[in-house]
Amino acid sequence: MGSYHQWFAPWKSRLFECLQISKSVAMIWIDLSTSYHCNRTMEEQTVRVLTNFQKRSNDLDRFIYLISLQDRNEKLFYKVLSENVEEMMPIVYTPTVGQACEHYGIVFRRPRGLFISINDKGHIYDILCNWPERNVKAIVVTDGERILGLGDLGVYGMGIPVGKLSLYTALGGIHPAKCLPILLDVGTNNKKLHADPLYIGRQKGRITGAEYDELVDEFMHAVQRRYGSTCLIQFEDFANHNAFRFLDKYRNKYCTFNDDIQGTAAVGAAGIFASLRITGKKLIDNVFLFQGAGGANTGIAQLLSLAMQEEGATEAEANSKIWMVDIGGLLTKGRPAGDIEGHKAVFAKDFKHMNNLEEMVDEIKPTAIIGASAVPGAFTDRIIKAMGKYNERPIIFALSNPTSKAECSAEQAYALTEGRCMFASGSPFPSYNMNGKTLHPGQGNNAYIFPGVALGVITCGLRHIPDLLFLRAAQRLAELVTDDHLAEGRVYPPLSDIQEVSFKIAVDLAQYCYSNGLASAYPEPENKAEYIRSFMYTLEYESFEPETWEWPGSA
Repeated sequence: MGSYHQWFAPWKSRLFECLQISKSVAMIWIDLSTSYHCNRTMEEQTVRVLTNFQKRSNDLDRFIYLISLQDRNEKLFYKVLSENVEEMMPIVYTPTVGQACEHYGIVFRRPRGLFISINDKGHIYDILCNWPERNVKAIVVTDGERILGLGDLGVYGMGIPVGKLSLYTALGGIHPAKCLPILLDVGTNNKKLHADPLYIGRQKGRITGAEYDELVDEFMHAVQRRYGSTCLIQFEDFANHNAFRFLDKYRNKYCTFNDDIQGTAAVGAAGIFASLRITGKKLIDNVFLFQGAGGANTGIAQLLSLAMQEEGATEAEANSKIWMVDIGGLLTKGRPAGDIEGHKAVFAKDFKHMNNLEEMVDEIKPTAIIGASAVPGAFTDRIIKAMGKYNERPIIFALSNPTSKAECSAEQAYALTEGRCMFASGSPFPSYNMNGKTLHPGQGNNAYIFPGVALGVITCGLRHIPDLLFLRAAQRLAELVTDDHLAEGRVYPPLSDIQEVSFKIAVDLAQYCYSNGLASAYPEPENKAEYIRSFMYTLEYESFEPETWEWPGSA
């Protein structure tokens, strides 16, 4: 014991000196920071952020600036984003997030989410336990195989879950600490990334088959075990061959949905519902031609069919109004057996096979064409003119992301139909002036749907999410499009209204969930709006009284 005191004694006085110095430095820092922050309100800080944001020379630099702000002052980031949605959402999400994912090795500053590798198989629950937040309510997960229309970007796809969950907070009011972005790293088949020295993931080909399925199974079970059966798991940008089967596999076991299928379906259907107020047609009186038969378009088609059935049509009658085109051409029953995957087989027609989209439009004469094929320019001038010829008010939706993949531009659609078309796109297009009238193209962005759905699902404690919930969200979104919006060419509310849109969708879904026995949060709140508001993240700084603060023990 004596030797211990002899060793410690020389350091004892020095330790107390260090503590005193630390106390003095801390007090100086507190004085300075208090003085600075007390004289800089959030509004003044917002001006500084906007000035810096606008000085950036390109959108990728603006993206980097905003995620850096998110790292150092999360509340200010969400305040600025929520108050400048129209200007900033295209930066933190589509289309700029696609560019950021392509350059993620350069953009990467710090991990804002959780990377789970195939090498972690057998230990996923332990990894989740290492995440500091114990009460996660919402997870967005991807394996990076089909990022937007850009293909396999592997772990560079992490920008998508991070961006999605940023909108959960900015648009849906879900507390950022309750959100967890996750990327499942099973490798990549992108040869460029195998040779990329900045790539931060597994530089090998993708794991497939049983080993891949076992990883996803373990992940789903680990999430439920760690965070409970009401933790929302949103699947994002999985390849179609996995997206549909995982949705079918997990939808009745977990609180989960696939945004590329169901979120896109809801926002696409909402645009159609709103457009019908202009065309004057009933849903069943339309003929829909879908360019692309992947998750997005198949989801829209399924939801439109469900809506027609709710209006009294049989399933066969509803499906007869929907024509689909994939890489093999028009979906027809005469195509080789096994050529048409199960999720789109119900839309195959007993009709002659065709490969030319222009000829299909002339033959079928659709009232609406909807593109989500990531084939830029698929809607040619001839197709757009034909739509204007066959319809007084044609519906033209070019939904592929990012902008470079759009089937046509808003300018093309308006100019070639003399401003008569109802147009929507996946990524934003500028307004178009025709004959003195300004037309505002609708952006069929899933952000109109998933934040509100997530807010309703989380606050009501849903354990499963039926398709009818997305149909209800689509119908509510269409109801929020006013006559003035339609007169301006909009089929969606302005992006500046999107926070209130998300809130109203959540309230409507809460009413639906409690009325149909889907909610598990009890007792049922009498005032659903007030109940949901009580859960929402505040964008103002907490109020403190720094002048009353004292260093512990200084009295």
